[in-house]
Amino acid sequence: MIRKFEIDDLQEVMRIWLESNIKAHHFINESYWKENYETVKEILPNATIFVYENNEKIEGFVGLADNYIAGIFVENEKQSKGIGKDLLDYVKEKYPSLSLKVYKNNIRAVQFYQRENFVVKEEQLDRNTNEVEYVMDWEL
Repeated sequence: MIRKFEIDDLQEVMRIWLESNIKAHHFINESYWKENYETVKEILPNATIFVYENNEKIEGFVGLADNYIAGIFVENEKQSKGIGKDLLDYVKEKYPSLSLKVYKNNIRAVQFYQRENFVVKEEQLDRNTNEVEYVMDWEL
């Protein structure tokens, strides 16, 4: 089931955010994610967030600012089981166009978004990590 984020979800959502970022971004020092944890925790409740819940346990979530996907995060052991696709399909039903940024070195994520008809519009440098990222767009 996909539902709107509730403030009581914050601790679990942040745990998934940290663990999945560390796993997906092996090319970025783990300390970067840990150093940004509190900042993200503070601003996250202001975003539009939908959580994927199974048997009352959060297994993933998507965060948006307007039609910009800040990220899709799935519990590490639940990845590649369709949860990310379900979350993406859910927001595709709500927005006629979407955009996002994804690190070029996050090959699994790049391939996932390309499979889901996102198109690379731009390549740029993320000044926070010195990593190349793609700006990708999708339209209905």
